[in-house]
This record gives sequence, C-alpha cells and structure tokens, in this order.
Amino acid sequence: MRKKALFIFGTRPEAIKMAPVVLYFKNYLNDIETRVCVTAQHREMLDQVLQFFEITPDYDLDLMKKNQDLHHLSARILTSLKPVLDDYKPDYVFVHGDTTTTMMSSIAAFYSGIKIGHVEAGLRTFDKHQPFPEEINRQITGRLTDFHFAPTEQAQENLIAENVDKKNILLTGNTVIDALFQGLEKLKKYKDAEIKNLESLLNFNKKIILVTGHRRENFGEGFIRICKALKTIAVKHPNVQIVYPVHLNPKVQKPVYDLLGDIPNISLIAPLGYPAFLWLMSKSFFIITDSGGVQEEAPSLGKPVLVMRDTTERPEAVKAGTVILVGTNETKIVSQAEKLLTNKEHYNQMQKSHNPYGDGKASERIFNFIKNLDV
Repeated sequence: MRKKALFIFGTRPEAIKMAPVVLYFKNYLNDIETRVCVTAQHREMLDQVLQFFEITPDYDLDLMKKNQDLHHLSARILTSLKPVLDDYKPDYVFVHGDTTTTMMSSIAAFYSGIKIGHVEAGLRTFDKHQPFPEEINRQITGRLTDFHFAPTEQAQENLIAENVDKKNILLTGNTVIDALFQGLEKLKKYKDAEIKNLESLLNFNKKIILVTGHRRENFGEGFIRICKALKTIAVKHPNVQIVYPVHLNPKVQKPVYDLLGDIPNISLIAPLGYPAFLWLMSKSFFIITDSGGVQEEAPSLGKPVLVMRDTTERPEAVKAGTVILVGTNETKIVSQAEKLLTNKEHYNQMQKSHNPYGDGKASERIFNFIKNLDV
C-alpha cells in the first residue's frame, strides 16, 4: 500500500519553499501518493506562486479575511483542517517554517495522530518576540514534529540541543535554493506584465538597490528610521535607483509613502509576484530587507544583503559574510550601504562569499528519507 503525504501551506514564502518538494514528490506518485492543501492565509500572493510552479491544490480552505488577526486565523485553520485530515487520512503531514498555518497545521495533525514532517526545521533566535510570532510558531511546531528537515548544520545543532533524537533529523540544505534554481530556469522563457513594467521602470545605467520590509517588530519608529536612511542614501547618491515593492499593511504603507513618496530616484511600487521579484533580485546591485527568505536566495545570485533586523535565525549567512545585520539603525543602514556603493573590494568580498544554504537537492533528500521509512 502506498504511503500518503499531505503538504499544507498558506503564505507566499511557504509556497515558494514547498513548491520544489511538492513537485519532486509528484514525480514519484507510484511511491508516495501526494496531495496539497492551502489555507490561503495570504490569498493573492499565494496564488501567484502556485501558478508559476503549476501546482493545483487538492484542498483550498480560502481562509484569508480582511484585517484578520492571529486569534481568529489560528482558530479557523485548526477547525478547517479537521475535515481535510478526516477525508484524506495521510500518513504524513508536511509543514514549512514558522507561519501561523505551520503551527496550527502541526497541532491539527497531532490531534489526528498523523506524523509531522517539518521542512526548514531548527531555526532559532531564542527570543520569543523577534521575530513575532514566527519564533514561537516554529518552536511549538518543533515540539510536535516527528521528522525534522534541517536546512543547515546550525539548525541541526539547535534541534539536538533541544533533545531531538538525531535519527529523526535530516540535514537537507534549504528548499528555497531548489526553488531558486527552478525559478531561474523558468524565467528564461517566462514573461509577464510585472516584468515588462519593471523593464520600463528601471534605469540600467544606475545601481539598483532592492528594498523589502514587512516585519511587525519594525512597525512604528523602526519603519520611520528605515525610511529616513533610504532617503539619505537616495539624496546622497543620485546614481542609484532604489526600488521598493511596498507591503500592503497600512503600518508599512503610511511611513513609506509619507517619507519617500516624492524622491525622484526612489520607485515605490506594488508588491510583486514571485517571478517578477526573482527577476528584480537578479538585476539588483544589492538588497536591503527584513525578509528571511531573501537572506537565503540573494547569495546564490551573488547579491550582498543588508538585513534590517537586530537578530536573525539565519546566523550562517552572517558568518559566511553574505549578509550584514543593520537593524533599524539609521546610521548603520546608511554607512553599510555607502560601503557597498563605494568600496569595490568590500562589495566583491560579499558578492563572492559562499552561500551556506544548499545545493538545490533538498527536495530529493526529503523524498528519499520518507520513501525509506516504515509507515
């Protein structure tokens, strides 16, 4: 009898990192029956990724609501998953990373007596408020998980320190690198309206700085400092073009448009789908972000990253020299950006540093691990 796997995810970052695993499993349906359930915690942004990777969910809970809060979202995920689990009766539920979907899907699977595989397991800041709520989401998921797919040696060590049995941990590399390589290949034949708009927007004679920001812990004064730093960089360096796809959250939109809306070499644009964002990363000189995934993707593209967070659950990149933590410190953001813009040796060193996040074969390793398990 075939094993049955169910992949559950709900946000764009999860979809990007789960897509190559889902596709690998679906290539071997004779070995493992595979279905996909999306919570649609982020509806539109999720759908763009599913379309790009040509994945059609078997179950779509469509849970996103305007102005949703964590309390109601968590309850809806938990109660909506029970009928799915009762219907399909999977042997394994796969979750990814650290979202609300991840944590609540793990609880739902645990309540139903189903084994849990956690992709991108073992990331830790050891500060429950940074990032919020992701740090607690992944720690709770880690306590419920049966099989931990750790992206790095540091993540594996974190799990061992938490008394996870080493035989239940697999060091895989990060699936985001699998997705990156597949995405770059697809982009060779892929064009959409967003990419065409970017081609007309960008001045390729200028150094392009890509900016993203959305973390809750940076709301308020943090975003004001970030915007002031970006304004300083833009005014001082008219030979750069800052491109900022602005997150739809009003707590991000207001300070960004108030402080940066009238600066000629700052382009504030709508959030991008994954293909266009991947294309824009490849065209950038360097990236300023508070995103976790970008810290992993950009080094494979040879793009230095300034991370607008005080702590990171991805210390490997800091150690390797592919990223620098600048927090929301206005002076630090400006000075590190200046260094990348004016010091060629420093830029080249960051650009050529080894990416510690994998070789693009994480999906294959996860599949083989599950295939060889006794149910």
